[in-house]
Amino acid sequence: MSASASPRIALIHATAAAVDPIHQAFAAGWPGARCSNLLDDSLSSDLSAAGEITPALTQRFVALARYARGAGAQGILFTCSAFGPAIEAAAQALDVPVHKPNEAMFLEALAHGGRLLMLTTFAPAAAPMVAEFEALRARVHAHSAEAHACTLRCVQVDGALPALLGGDVATHDRLLIEAAHAAGAADAVLLAQFSMARVAPVLTERLKVPVLSSPACAVRRLQDAMACGVR
Repeated sequence: MSASASPRIALIHATAAAVDPIHQAFAAGWPGARCSNLLDDSLSSDLSAAGEITPALTQRFVALARYARGAGAQGILFTCSAFGPAIEAAAQALDVPVHKPNEAMFLEALAHGGRLLMLTTFAPAAAPMVAEFEALRARVHAHSAEAHACTLRCVQVDGALPALLGGDVATHDRLLIEAAHAAGAADAVLLAQFSMARVAPVLTERLKVPVLSSPACAVRRLQDAMACGVR
């Protein structure tokens, strides 16, 4: 499929805070894509209540992906960072590219190497994302003798997400900037949630290191995959 053919992309969200960042990333990186949105904002609270990704949650992800495909989606991007295994199940069930939100960012971070710092504002996402990163690193190193060595630290920024959801954007941004400075030296910074992407330019300027945000990386990878006709 040609990336210039204006494909229909379904964006599936667990929080409304992810909608604007991913649309901004598409506007900047792939303006020809026709994006539609599915939002189930009970997913995050249900995950917090369950404490793990249950079979019922996984089936909901598969159902959302099938609905999007039935509505004509030629590619699907989930923007919810805490649900990697459920998204993998959805990808297995469909015949079009179904991408996780952070895999592209992780691949770019692995290519950079060194001391990696990941900031997260949604606590239940931390452990699944670290596990996803480590699994991806193992696969990359198994297939590439030139893969860069790296370490990953994950820092939870308490209070930032509630501030953002409550409309206090300034506090959200300030807490992220303070956490990045307090975390110490890093060779690259990863922003775990799509809703954090707005802080990337400021952090890049202040820290003088690459700051990777999930939306921009995800758009680049999905566009490349669809241009090459791969899932």
